[in-house]
Amino acid sequence: MSSGQDKVFEKVTDPRDFTFNKEVVSVFDDMVSRSVPYYDEMQRMTAELAQDFAQDETNVYDIGCSTGTTLQLLDGAIENRNVTLIGLDNSEDMLAKAEQKLSAAGLKHPYDLKLGDAQKGMGLRNASVVTMLLTLQFIRPLYRERLVREIHEGMVENGCLILIEKLTSEDTLFNRLFIKHYYDYKRRRGYSNTEISMKREALENVLIPYRLEENFDLLRGAGFRHVEMFFRWYNFCGIVAVKSTEAEGRVA
Repeated sequence: MSSGQDKVFEKVTDPRDFTFNKEVVSVFDDMVSRSVPYYDEMQRMTAELAQDFAQDETNVYDIGCSTGTTLQLLDGAIENRNVTLIGLDNSEDMLAKAEQKLSAAGLKHPYDLKLGDAQKGMGLRNASVVTMLLTLQFIRPLYRERLVREIHEGMVENGCLILIEKLTSEDTLFNRLFIKHYYDYKRRRGYSNTEISMKREALENVLIPYRLEENFDLLRGAGFRHVEMFFRWYNFCGIVAVKSTEAEGRVA
């Protein structure tokens, strides 16, 4: 199922807070692939890491599953494991698009798409892999600690959480430079200055990025013992966190 071309902010003059409505859903795949540097590579790395941690007879969750792109990649990457794929999103339109894509793809694993708000709890359980790609940044900071703790508690031993996040920097010099280079990237991908400006205003109160250190502290505070960055491009990063009760320094 192909996505239309993203022109959501082409003629907007008074942007409202960004929402994943039908208009956005219809062009979402194009929007995210043109707006996020190395998006395809980050998806590939996510699937690769998921393959390392997926365990038989467990669930693999994609929180903020949008149109199902990540679930489809996970299905292929962990084909040698007996898992159930579970996608969660708070947009009915996103889930409808995801169902179309996954049904057409003919997944090897059983899957379930659920409507829900991660801020209010998900009932996550028996998870060996949880992915949140460009999702945690949309969760209000007030609820992030509780959400990450719920994920940790719902995981099996040696399960992993994979995050892709937009970042801010404490150093204003680098923050300014990274944002400038990011907007240059979006221009190279065909977005006009007006589109960039309008989307920035629409996201201002909706997407709230943390510093890299804040994300690390959040994950460690929730109980994740092993936390590492696996990807970085200016103000975007990938982080993997592993649940483990083994003693520090122990060699397997």
